[in-house]
Amino acid sequence: MIGERSCHGQRVSIIIDDNNETTMNRLIATLTLIMLLSACASTVARKNLPYPLTNDTFGEQVRVVTVPLPIIASSPNEGITTGALSAFLLHDSKDEVSTLVSGQVNYNTNFGVTPALYGAFYPSPEQRWQINLSKSEKINEEYRVRYTNREFLPDKLILNLYAAAYTDGSARFFGFQSTARKDDETNYADQELGIDISLGYRITDRFQLVLGDRAKKVNIMRGAVVRIPFIGDKFSATAVPGIDGFRVNAQKLSLVYSSLDSATMPTSGHEVRLSVENNSRALGSSADYRGFDAEAKGYFPFRDARYISVVRLAYRVTMGDRIPFLEKASLGGETTLRGYGVNRFIDNSYLLLNLEERIRLFRLQLFNVLADWEMAPFIDFGSVIRSLDRADPSSFEFNPGLGFRAVIRPNIVGRVDVGFGKDGPSVFVGLGYPF
Repeated sequence: MIGERSCHGQRVSIIIDDNNETTMNRLIATLTLIMLLSACASTVARKNLPYPLTNDTFGEQVRVVTVPLPIIASSPNEGITTGALSAFLLHDSKDEVSTLVSGQVNYNTNFGVTPALYGAFYPSPEQRWQINLSKSEKINEEYRVRYTNREFLPDKLILNLYAAAYTDGSARFFGFQSTARKDDETNYADQELGIDISLGYRITDRFQLVLGDRAKKVNIMRGAVVRIPFIGDKFSATAVPGIDGFRVNAQKLSLVYSSLDSATMPTSGHEVRLSVENNSRALGSSADYRGFDAEAKGYFPFRDARYISVVRLAYRVTMGDRIPFLEKASLGGETTLRGYGVNRFIDNSYLLLNLEERIRLFRLQLFNVLADWEMAPFIDFGSVIRSLDRADPSSFEFNPGLGFRAVIRPNIVGRVDVGFGKDGPSVFVGLGYPF
């Protein structure tokens, strides 16, 4: 099956943007080379790599780069995770990475051993598939599929599909409002089964109208972190709607303006999104409530995009009676306040500002795979609030931090972000930019 394989004497090139190499550039380049010493390149006949691993954009012989890496991760909710992975990067006829498959085995004290499989497939520039599959010894499991087609049926339509069945035994609840105390921390397992579908219509090149529907069933069970009290032992269903489980059937309407140069990995342009969502008992939801969202993002490149300043401002408000706690506005996690774990703060509304400077340190080429290695100092600033007119400046959280990213254009981003909040540092490891 393998026609050619090279695992020794790899050709590795490092391209520094400036003539004056900094000490940090040298250090990061050295650490990167150490991690990639065991990488291999193979040539595999396309007939042995069926769809969706390959498609019509691949040649008869497919170049596969294999990169084994150790896993050392830590997050506020899950704790420390260790393990190893092997990433397989498949190149199409343009020699671009069009498929990424990663198999890994992790160990975490709370969940035991977890084998996992991740796949990202790009049959065309307009289409994208993603799958996540994992099953832990204790409680945790994850089965997710995402599909995007930016030229669905007529070219003016954009289709997004997402289906998931998962259980997260590391979930936390501290109480409502920005004053929720660390001492009131509880644990639970968030079990969800649901589907999310949306269809966008291009009104013009820059404006888009999006209609969507989101349906899911949520169960709240005992979690995997036994040293922390169970949410049901400390809070009642009267005080915290939804802790005895709930259902969602939400219809959403969004208006989007975008001048971004890329839908998945933008380097310049702006995007503004305004959304309204409705939940009704008559359509199967557990409660009647509404949500309104506004988000604006800007990407400002300098020096041929070696420096990209990124700004995001977001506001969300939920209104109604007996809104399930996981449906309210929440902050915390890898895409909002990176100094805290997921859903650290929950209330009726939130206001959030993210500032990030993405700095390309150098370019590294391994087996003709060109990767940009970035450093990204950031500041996350936000708070949950009862309502916008009752916002208290003293309640806002200020989370500085630093991120490191490996970027393989046009599709793949590996990310490590370290944020600092009042509860201590938080580390998030994942794929894709946070925003």
